Amino acid sequence: MTVEEGDDLQLAPSTWDALAEFMREKDEQARRFEDLRLKAEQEHEARIATMEDFEEDWNHSQFWYSDETASALAEALLEGATEDTMIGLVSAPTVYVKIREWKSTGRISKNITVKLFEFDQRFAVFKDDFIPYDFQHPLRALPPGLKGKFDRVLIDPPFLSEDCQTKTALTVRWMTKPWVAQRIGASAYAESEVQQPRIILCTGERMKDLVLRLYRPAGVITTTLDVQHHNKLNNDFHCYSNFEHGEIRFLEG
Repeated sequence: MTVEEGDDLQLAPSTWDALAEFMREKDEQARRFEDLRLKAEQEHEARIATMEDFEEDWNHSQFWYSDETASALAEALLEGATEDTMIGLVSAPTVYVKIREWKSTGRISKNITVKLFEFDQRFAVFKDDFIPYDFQHPLRALPPGLKGKFDRVLIDPPFLSEDCQTKTALTVRWMTKPWVAQRIGASAYAESEVQQPRIILCTGERMKDLVLRLYRPAGVITTTLDVQHHNKLNNDFHCYSNFEHGEIRFLEG
């Protein structure tokens, strides 16, 4: 079918309805985000944020974890944490929001330090917890006072490429306390005299060889955690770690 010059293009009523519903959803998401921004300005811990406030941007390779996966990762990072513990999340906003939720509801102390290293400026609503981060420039503009300070980190490099994985690893090496090639079982961690930073990394299965090579000095290997996303991905994801907790168990070594 062709449309002659001067003819009006007519859309089916069902198409108009679908378009209107789509615009309503976009407006509602924008309203929620603006509400979050205003609340954060008024009182940093007042409003409990959820990932529904942040729409995934697939152009930036954003794929949020399922609530179950976010909880499993957060629990592993928080196990035994004190107010002196420094936790860093690199390109993993889903887990940051989960930890923030637990702080707001009193499940964990509000005084545990958690920093989110993230490219997406929407997360700047979290003020001092937000560290602007671009993996393309892995050390640019990072606060000097955070170098070598983090006891526990979670990394989810945004792209399944050697360039992204390698540059992100450089950031992790910069931010964490010195690495020691020692894997720490769940029962042995608290008794260990070695102050080994806890490291968890979630990424695609095809990055496995590179990940193990980059993080071998920290004792990171493949684990059993089944990483799931809110919107199902076709890519097979693995979780790598140098410690065990809950569903995170070593698969080898």
